[in-house]
Amino acid sequence: MNAKIKAELISIGAIDIDTSLLGRFTIPTAGPGAGGKAFFFRSGKHRVRLVVDEGSPLRAVKDNGDIVILKGGKELVRGTIEEELIHCPEQAYITMSERCIYDCKFCPVPKLKGKVKSTEELLKLVEEAYNLGKMKGISITSGVEVSPEKEVERAVELVKALKKYNVPIGVSVYPTKDSSRLLKEAGASEIKYNVETMDREIYNKYCKKPPLDFTLACLKDAVRIFGKNNVFTNFIVGLGETDETVEKYYEELAKMGVIPVLRAVGVHPLRFGELEAERPTKERLLKLAEMARRILDKYGLDASVAKTMCLPCTGCDLNPHIDL
Repeated sequence: MNAKIKAELISIGAIDIDTSLLGRFTIPTAGPGAGGKAFFFRSGKHRVRLVVDEGSPLRAVKDNGDIVILKGGKELVRGTIEEELIHCPEQAYITMSERCIYDCKFCPVPKLKGKVKSTEELLKLVEEAYNLGKMKGISITSGVEVSPEKEVERAVELVKALKKYNVPIGVSVYPTKDSSRLLKEAGASEIKYNVETMDREIYNKYCKKPPLDFTLACLKDAVRIFGKNNVFTNFIVGLGETDETVEKYYEELAKMGVIPVLRAVGVHPLRFGELEAERPTKERLLKLAEMARRILDKYGLDASVAKTMCLPCTGCDLNPHIDL
């Protein structure tokens, strides 16, 4: 698989496959893909995460020990299925609260009203992942059950309890005025606060959470506390923004020392009718990834050195310094 083929797979995002071929996999409980079956496909140095959907134009079959992805009956790429630890390979990626008081229109979590895991349950999940012998990092994310402050408080206690594993710990939560300091002092090594979009009109239309300017201020503070190459943000592509808008604000974030993760929009069935979105084409994904690499290089940032969360996983996105 090369970057062009991976971009095509991301642009489609789903595949028809006999689930008996998948082995061990987990159901995501956070983000736009929450509640759906998905798996990780690896070919060479590239990895991609695909949702299971029998209506997809892609189909996967087994052939001589390989998994072959077909499009229009013709072989597109062959590789293997990569087992997850929790949510992704090589990481214990855990969700504290599978529910949210906010109602961002691209996210199904508020509709799913999932479980709020206890600290004991979360620690047990990580222990089980560690015992498999492949855990290189721990990532913590969450919705918002009561308030961002409460989630940060829980994350701080969790990070303290997980330091014993001596692996990098990344945290992705809604920021508070002192969340970066508290999480860094607890032992977190990387942080992610999601802007979702930098187009103000789109943000106000779809993001039903604290103001964008507050998140930007918290990202700036996070760079001061965690340092360059340790602060990330998800930037959704496909909500109606232009490439010029993406480039302008991608550079604004990079100039701050933040590495944005360009995430292709996905519309969950629970959000049909609430969101005007278009999955980016493979051409657009490649163009924006090349733009991202150019800007990151300009500001001395490296997306390949991240140890936790989305950037080292690469399943849902083109990492500018790994996939290109």
